[in-house]
Amino acid sequence: MSNRKSTYRFILSGGGTGGHIYPAIAIANELKERHPDAEFLFVGAKDRMEMEKVPLAGYKIEGLWISGLQRKLTLKNLMFPFKLMSSLFKSRKIINRFQPDVAIGTGGFASGPLLQVANSKGIPTLIQEQNSYPGITNKLLSKKANSICVAYDGLEKFFPKEKLKLTGNPIRKDLLDIEGKSTASKVEFGLNYDKKTLLILGGSLGARRINSFIESRLDFFKANDIQLIWQCGKLYFEQYKKHSDLENVQVHAFLNEMDTAYAAADIIISRAGASSVSELCVVGKPVIFIPSPNVAEDHQTKNAKAIADKNAAILIKESTLETDFDKAFEQLLQSEDIQESLGKNIKELALANATTTIADEVEKLLNRR
Repeated sequence: MSNRKSTYRFILSGGGTGGHIYPAIAIANELKERHPDAEFLFVGAKDRMEMEKVPLAGYKIEGLWISGLQRKLTLKNLMFPFKLMSSLFKSRKIINRFQPDVAIGTGGFASGPLLQVANSKGIPTLIQEQNSYPGITNKLLSKKANSICVAYDGLEKFFPKEKLKLTGNPIRKDLLDIEGKSTASKVEFGLNYDKKTLLILGGSLGARRINSFIESRLDFFKANDIQLIWQCGKLYFEQYKKHSDLENVQVHAFLNEMDTAYAAADIIISRAGASSVSELCVVGKPVIFIPSPNVAEDHQTKNAKAIADKNAAILIKESTLETDFDKAFEQLLQSEDIQESLGKNIKELALANATTTIADEVEKLLNRR
């Protein structure tokens, strides 16, 4: 190891959604533990959530004027070339000033210009792809990246095989031991020990279709003697909070203590964003995935299918909820064998040491400098 160990500089970029931001923060935290005197700088898109979340995690961030291409002709698309040129120019200024030893990208608009500039200046780059179907930014960056950390098998279809490292996605450390928290979590949520608990997750902002469907099935859950922990998202809380007045229904805008919520659950309904899928693999509970159809390349459906194809989860598309959900849920509820099998199979797909393994890959790049 070089004697510059205490003065390493890491530049990280990932944003747009929590699925890109939190892995970047997890990687930074791991590197900070290893190199307490290192300097860190994040680069994000000016008007996206990373500009709020990254400082809350204790890191500096600079914003680029960048956004993605829309699927139809819009003013934003006409502005894209100007935003790209502006972002490349600013990325060059940031990198010239900060002089990073390694550049790390976890996806999202801003990581494109930043890592493009890093590549052009000979700075070692690592990209981390969370999904089973990569986004366009990482596909373009992969040609010059030194290392590509992925969470699914089979991505040599999209990336140079010799650069691939199967690491999994970084997850919160408090999820690694939820089995011992089950009793305390039920007390914390005030749950009935004799009833099955269904945890419903639609993401931090919420999922309109999942929320409206759950509302339509409250009598169905009551008839099946189910108690609900329902995270409806902050966008929809005012609309659905009234249902907390019902017996055995709790409606939450957001769940801060996810380890407690996972520990309390017997069955989980979730979207299939990459971070959620990775967490649910570690949690090891029976899951019904209802992927969002409104994301680029329909990657949530592909993420969920990769798990369901291994008999490790149930996949129900939004378009077939009305016809498929009740039967699938009752079959799962009535069979302890199916519940146990799904929980066991999804747990076997977990890559719990992802953050450590990715940091190890970064260390290898440091030694190239």
